[in-house]
Amino acid sequence: MSQPGFAHRWSPITDLPADHDKLSRGDLKHLRDVWLEQKAELEALEAVKDFNARLLRRWAIETGLIERLYTLDRGITELLVERGLDAGLVPHGSTNGDPGHVIAMIRDQHNAVTGLFDFVASRRELGTSYVKELHSVLTANQSHADAVDRLGRRVKVPLLRGAYKQRPNNPREIDGRVHEYCPPEQVASEMDRLIEMHRRHESIGVAPEVRAAWLHHRFTQIHPFQDGNGRVARALATLVLLKSGGFPLVVTNNERDVYLDALRAADGGTLRPLVKLFAKIERRAFVQALGSAAQAKQDLQRLDAVIAAKRDTLEKRREVLSSEWDRAKELSGTLQEMAEEKLGRLVQKLTSELAPLVPPHRRFTCFADRNHAGDEKSHWFRYQIFETAKTLGYFANPGSYHAWARLVLETPARSEILLSLHGLGQDFRGVVIGSVCVYEKATQGDSVVPASNIEPLTEEPFQVNYKETKEAVADGFSDWFDQALVKGVAIAVEPL
Repeated sequence: MSQPGFAHRWSPITDLPADHDKLSRGDLKHLRDVWLEQKAELEALEAVKDFNARLLRRWAIETGLIERLYTLDRGITELLVERGLDAGLVPHGSTNGDPGHVIAMIRDQHNAVTGLFDFVASRRELGTSYVKELHSVLTANQSHADAVDRLGRRVKVPLLRGAYKQRPNNPREIDGRVHEYCPPEQVASEMDRLIEMHRRHESIGVAPEVRAAWLHHRFTQIHPFQDGNGRVARALATLVLLKSGGFPLVVTNNERDVYLDALRAADGGTLRPLVKLFAKIERRAFVQALGSAAQAKQDLQRLDAVIAAKRDTLEKRREVLSSEWDRAKELSGTLQEMAEEKLGRLVQKLTSELAPLVPPHRRFTCFADRNHAGDEKSHWFRYQIFETAKTLGYFANPGSYHAWARLVLETPARSEILLSLHGLGQDFRGVVIGSVCVYEKATQGDSVVPASNIEPLTEEPFQVNYKETKEAVADGFSDWFDQALVKGVAIAVEPL
């Protein structure tokens, strides 16, 4: 329990709970397995190389934005991600510092994350010497750090790159209370304990996202360096994910509040929110990478490369594609049936509880329907699907597979909630995507006005892959779809 004047008191780091296997669902493991099966083939494609390069630049930019090392306009951030880390792309006024110095710091962070790939390739074992090396690279263009003197005054001190702190670095919260980190004299022993426990987690096969969240949080509890600890923590979490075949952990500035809340929850003994956030970020990267790889098939310009890529794909996938495809469709069909049942019950509830309360002069009716893949209406709603996919950041392909379920609410304005289950990317690779959106429809005479005000109802799409069990898919889908319906109904009944 925090003492007066302290928001958090330091104590030696603790190990994972005995039931750590319950911290993460198995769907991310299955999605990772799908990627790893195809990784060698896909990573040779230029589009996937470009995706990875953009992901590393985004990591380098965002890890400093979160720490408020600098500010950047969102448009400039996207420009740097797409075109490269060039100070000439950063006009004065789009950042709070000298553009050249800001880009120098970002390049330091880029050097650090690219160095993680070399570390993984060399099969080195993580130790405190590499943690110090990481810190040195990340802070190469940072000369000073904030500190507190003996009178409690904030002062600037020279930053000791690659060396543990020599002064306390306990920040004050907005309310004036202190968040206490490990005392300087305890840092070396605590870091040794951190590495020892991390190695044991690797040896017993703790899920990568759980290992990454634990290592990140316990490292931040120690806060071994005078400054730069957040950047090192995200680099260490990235290292764990890369070693498992995943992607760099890109926590964006838009996710900063959720990220900080998850760290506070971990301070209180609850690691689950941080694991959940890391898993969400990894899912996003897997889906985007698979989508980029599929699109790359269309971008290959040399005829021999097209023929060779297609030949290799067919040879490797010929025997298993049919069964994988059938399995993914079977799982998707199960989810569509679940959605239909939920929508049917929702229609009954809305009709019985809201319809009697609506004044006679205001319209209120609702109904639900669906369509199986391959049926005559399976081509419906493509505009809504593509717009939703664009917002969520993946490449939708309803041409390879599409089934849907819909809730229609006739109020003074007609609203529809659409669940779509469809393919990902140009070629099917064992993953079907689910999205839910709400939009408005209206009629003018005998014509139907295109959908407008399309709004995704989830922060990320739902992934169905052929490796998952029906029970695991159903459990995850039920929670995901319920949350979408709660948000969608609130929007749809607003005109009442």
